[in-house]
Amino acid sequence: MEKASPFVVTTVCLGNICRSPMAEAVLRAKFADAGLSGAVEVVSAGVSRWHVGEAADRRAAAALAARGYRSEHRAREFTAEWFDSSDLVLAMDSDNYRALAKLDPGDGAELAMIRSFDPALADLPPPDPRLDVPDPYYGGERGFAEVLDMLEAAAGGVVAAVRARLNP
Repeated sequence: MEKASPFVVTTVCLGNICRSPMAEAVLRAKFADAGLSGAVEVVSAGVSRWHVGEAADRRAAAALAARGYRSEHRAREFTAEWFDSSDLVLAMDSDNYRALAKLDPGDGAELAMIRSFDPALADLPPPDPRLDVPDPYYGGERGFAEVLDMLEAAAGGVVAAVRARLNP
């Protein structure tokens, strides 16, 4: 994938139907609120092919809608080429981080865990499991709300970090 002109943030989970599309919707809204929607593009993908082409999990979509986030989503698989078209790749958990690190050629995007941008967790080095956003897929609606809480807690830090990179 060729590098696009806006700053590209890519959120990544396992199947790209729960956590990463939720993170994509939250970050897209927060960048828009910060007046950066024209300068920053947010996309998402999964480290597996399991759900390619599928919509977001209905519980993820419901949790987002309940908090006023918009999301139109089709799952995609993250491959090594995504590092060339991304500036910041945000893993949802330590397993995703390790899978991404194996794909990372080391000359493209920065790889981080999304919760490392949460001020309460910023001192933890990746892939510390305390930075994990747990996969809510096998649970109920409450797990999706908890994931959304975690993503919202990290979103301000992501926006601040990207703003600093755009305006050093």
